[in-house]
Amino acid sequence: MVSRRSFLVTTATAAAGLAAGCRSGGIAPAPSSDISSTAAPEKLDRLGVGLFTLPKSLSNDFDGTLAMLARLGYTEVELFGPYPFSVQSAQEGWRRASTTLGFSGSGFFGRTARQVRDSLDRNGLTSPSMHVDLDTLRDRLDAIGEAAHEIGWRYAGIASIPEERRRTLDDYRRMADELNAIGARAKPMGFKVLYHNHGYGLTPVGGQIPARVLFDRLDPSVVALEMDIYWTVAGGADPVELLDAYPRLYRLLHVKDMSKLVRFTRGGDMQDVMSLFPFMTTAGAGVLDLRRILGHAKRNGVEHFYVEQDLAADPPAQLGASIRYLRDATLTI
Repeated sequence: MVSRRSFLVTTATAAAGLAAGCRSGGIAPAPSSDISSTAAPEKLDRLGVGLFTLPKSLSNDFDGTLAMLARLGYTEVELFGPYPFSVQSAQEGWRRASTTLGFSGSGFFGRTARQVRDSLDRNGLTSPSMHVDLDTLRDRLDAIGEAAHEIGWRYAGIASIPEERRRTLDDYRRMADELNAIGARAKPMGFKVLYHNHGYGLTPVGGQIPARVLFDRLDPSVVALEMDIYWTVAGGADPVELLDAYPRLYRLLHVKDMSKLVRFTRGGDMQDVMSLFPFMTTAGAGVLDLRRILGHAKRNGVEHFYVEQDLAADPPAQLGASIRYLRDATLTI
């Protein structure tokens, strides 16, 4: 059993590595037509895995790990950076983190994009999306597009906004404009830019909620949102309320559960994130109303549902427990 202290040491370093490798108002009204009249969805028809759940396993046996995910019943995976094409700062940050993590793999895990696609195909898997740092997303978009063509990504984007880029409401507005501009460049390459939330920006600042300032400014024709259920709740927001408010934006979702209800106390900074890692648990084993959250997600147009339990201690057992629950869960509205 991993102690809480050792877990926090490991996840602190992992968070720092991901920061380098994968990131560098009123409610918007929901459309009043099709969505509200759609019958309640009953089941999820496919499930994926966010690969930061099991990076050590992928580092040790990439093909065997993908085969294990397929045997469990998963059909999609989401990759995380850095990649061979990532900017130097992302590569260096990940190298520093890897000495403590005990593994160095990320991105393509020493393979080419074509080899990754071949491994996915052999196991009946697809990779609709990926995470990368902001600098690489902005400065190496053509390289991302080439890899997207090989692997099949339909969404490529950031796991979080760098802390120095989200200090004011105007920062959030500028970030929306930047994501829109990158998305417009990505559109001819066949993919959208995605933004995955952590727990910051979900409580009022100056009478406005920063995340909603960002969301209200995004162009859904070129940018999509990926909700992380766990960090949304930890940040003090209601996932159902957000899913209902932005049905044109939410297209992907990270499925996580909480062993007990926990909230950020420092606004969602790195110390907050580290302190809450140990409360992640398998889907259905915690306190979150996943059936209702997932029901609203599916009704509002979410296409990809990734189980993610960051740095899981026993990936086959934990991912197996999650998919058994999610396969059997009858979704509600």
